Amino acid sequence: MGQSQPQSKTELTKSVFSEEYLLERPLLKSIRSEKPVVLLIDEIDKADEEFEAFLLEMLSELQLTIPEIGTVKAKSTPFVVLTSNRTRPLSEALRRRCAYLFINYPDIEKEVAIIKAKMPNVSDRLALAVAQAVHDLRENDNIMKKPSIAETLDWIAALEALGVPDLTPEAAGLTAGFILKNEEDIAQLDTGCGCGHHHH
Repeated sequence: MGQSQPQSKTELTKSVFSEEYLLERPLLKSIRSEKPVVLLIDEIDKADEEFEAFLLEMLSELQLTIPEIGTVKAKSTPFVVLTSNRTRPLSEALRRRCAYLFINYPDIEKEVAIIKAKMPNVSDRLALAVAQAVHDLRENDNIMKKPSIAETLDWIAALEALGVPDLTPEAAGLTAGFILKNEEDIAQLDTGCGCGHHHH
């Protein structure tokens, strides 16, 4: 054993909460950067309100307050992009500090292009059938949780894994859980709503 004296509880606490033990996460890293960076915070609506308050300080004051360490002021101003799917309303204070841009779902042609870019081996026929079906599901007022582009890609991947060359009602039924995320919406698919009328 060494000769060093045991640290007091206060000293130990101070050392554990010192800069040396601080994990530099993206928010802190972005304001400590010497050159401006782009900071993407995806699906801010899924974060809790405490995080939103923390983010608000950064956006309005260009600083972060870290318990036990203090306030870190920005060396550069990051370009911050927030995305939200509106699962909960964002605070007025946060929205006031943002330029708002609504991005709608892509049209069928663009969704086919996204599918082909992400999954180049998918046949044009299947890509078009899925894009059309997803478009119809989004247009259907009875569908509560509209499918996202990520879910479109998951659905295509599931159909490909099954070796399905075309989107038949049977194939859609087998893979419905990849595109629709609750029982009520899947029941709509089963009754032929949303995408059944495009299959022969």
